[in-house]
Amino acid sequence: MKFRTLLLLITISVSSCGQIQKKTLENEKPNIIFIIADDLGYSDIGVYGSQFYDTPNIDALASDGVLFTNGYANSPVCSPARASFQTGKYPVKVGVTDWIKGRKVHQGSTVNDRWIVPNTDYELKLEENTIAEVLKRNDYKTIFSGKWHLGEEEKFWPENQGYDVNIGGWSAGSPNKRKESKGYFSPYGNPRLSDGPLGEYLPDRLTDEAIEALKKNENKPVFLCLSYYLVHAPFQAKERDIEFYNNKREQEIIANSEEFLETQSWMQTATGNSKRYKERIKQGHPTYAAMVKSLDDNVGRIIQYLKESKQYNNTLIVFVSDNGGLTTSEGSPTSNLPLAKGKGWMYEGGIRVPYIIKTPNQKEAKKIEKPVSGVDLFPTILEYSGTPISFETIDGISLKLAIENSSYKNERPIYWHYPHYSNQGGNPSSAIRFGDYKLIHDIETGAYELYNLRKDCGELNNLIDSHLEIANSLKKLLNKWVTDNYNRSFEENPKWNQKDNIIQ
Repeated sequence: MKFRTLLLLITISVSSCGQIQKKTLENEKPNIIFIIADDLGYSDIGVYGSQFYDTPNIDALASDGVLFTNGYANSPVCSPARASFQTGKYPVKVGVTDWIKGRKVHQGSTVNDRWIVPNTDYELKLEENTIAEVLKRNDYKTIFSGKWHLGEEEKFWPENQGYDVNIGGWSAGSPNKRKESKGYFSPYGNPRLSDGPLGEYLPDRLTDEAIEALKKNENKPVFLCLSYYLVHAPFQAKERDIEFYNNKREQEIIANSEEFLETQSWMQTATGNSKRYKERIKQGHPTYAAMVKSLDDNVGRIIQYLKESKQYNNTLIVFVSDNGGLTTSEGSPTSNLPLAKGKGWMYEGGIRVPYIIKTPNQKEAKKIEKPVSGVDLFPTILEYSGTPISFETIDGISLKLAIENSSYKNERPIYWHYPHYSNQGGNPSSAIRFGDYKLIHDIETGAYELYNLRKDCGELNNLIDSHLEIANSLKKLLNKWVTDNYNRSFEENPKWNQKDNIIQ
């Protein structure tokens, strides 16, 4: 072959390779990592105000992305919020309105409950269109790792809801700590996760498995839903981390007397045994802090892998919690202050959560105060993936335009309906947020509360009597929304001890 002919062929070959590479880059779908924390409170992260817990990796993610200061889960408890993440619908639309199977099944009605509450569904129905199913149809490899808690039977678990791979997702809402199973430490007793070496820590294992799954699929777009069991009870962490926070607690001289409130009126009339209720008002639980650290460490490991494999820039990362921090029961391990209450309550501490999005090739950090909802993550992820969206079947809106255009404004109401008594002392309730104002309807008592969250994020100043026009307008919107979307009714509880439940 003549030299000139060979040179021409090489030139054509190089040019063609360049064109092919350019085409690939222009059409490359981003990887999507959807990280869901469990029971992580709004104030549990450094960038959201924690001074006791250490979260450098999540803080760094926020510095690369968008920090939402008014991001909400769609329920004050886990299963309904997770159903919303998967479908883009409010919990009332899919029928999962309480954790599965719920307090009604596990405890039943007590003399403190005015109402026998409606049932919740025990699974995310297979006819629902999940985010994994939509992305799978758009050529994504779909991987689930961690907590599912959206179905008692196997047929409702992740592998039957659009996920190609299921690592550890089954019926349980927390690590299995029964008989020989050790909760967060192997052996796990999890039918979708083989046991590791004795003493292996579950969050580390889930991250190991997630990274291996990413490595196996480096040549195709991946949707990874990494749903950590952290920081849900049982409270278990690595001994060295617990020791670190024990020392930190001693250095900060946190006294037991300044950690809790135990004499509030609701504690005397709340559901069940009132003696188990106390509200934490200062962060300082060493084991819980160590669990937050493990969550942050493992988020850091995922990010490190993405950077080392040159995938970080072309990855959409979402970080969110399923509900607020546990502050009024079960040991009350954290405080959500300045937000009121926590998990199981319709106050801000129960539904406002850490909410961070790092977009592909994001150039600068942003902070958005616009109220956003868990149902918005479904359409936002789909739009960034280039997947066609049908807004007719979902309740959320894509946040892409709001993220990329700081002047974008789209005021719309956000709704909640939690028709159950919670394990944490909260009553059945509904709520609406529209702009700066939030209206809460306590279904137990029939009372309404109105707050201006821009001026009063701690919900200390009830404006229901002084802002009647705003209150009445929000009442109409909320009551109509509930009526249009939820048809299950309450029944009078014949056991209700009305006299003992009147607050003096």
